[in-house]
Amino acid sequence: MTTINVTYHDRAGIQNTEATLEAAKQRAAVLGIKQLVVATTTGQMALACAETMPEMETIVGVMMHAVDKETYVRRPGGLILAPHPETVEKARVKGVKIYRGTHSLMGAVNSALQQKYGGWSSEALISAAYMSISTGTKVAVESVLMAADAGYLDMQSDVISMGGWCGGADTAVVIKPAYSHSFFDLRILEFIAMPRHDGG
Repeated sequence: MTTINVTYHDRAGIQNTEATLEAAKQRAAVLGIKQLVVATTTGQMALACAETMPEMETIVGVMMHAVDKETYVRRPGGLILAPHPETVEKARVKGVKIYRGTHSLMGAVNSALQQKYGGWSSEALISAAYMSISTGTKVAVESVLMAADAGYLDMQSDVISMGGWCGGADTAVVIKPAYSHSFFDLRILEFIAMPRHDGG
């Protein structure tokens, strides 16, 4: 039996980023995990991970949006271009691999079918189940699937994955990775941090 500390945030959101990063860093050191996946809308979370955990051999910043126009997101300092080219470049210089694509579980063709004809796809139901834990849990799982499909992960090793709600990170989990086509091989092995009350 192993006893570990889990960081529980009162509420979801960007204000939990620093504590989540520190908890992930500490747990990675204990477990010897050398690969990290993080959802990043502007590139800032990917950069923050690279700066906080330079010992990671692999950091993948997953941008879960494919857009055909300029997109801005609201952050504490105001509206920010997403992705933010200078921030993304700083992350790349620090060795972060950036992957940008449509959500594995929500946001692809099935979402278009749902919007046009109604009903729920299998992927949407899986997403809803993960989101009943926290939005960040769903995002963390989805990010690992996307990073795996892109060929960025050592599939024989565990990975720490981080996600959140409305910017930053409030959830960190240890995952045994899998590809989308072998989704049911994926396992959440540990929760490192998560919000008690979700915002999504």
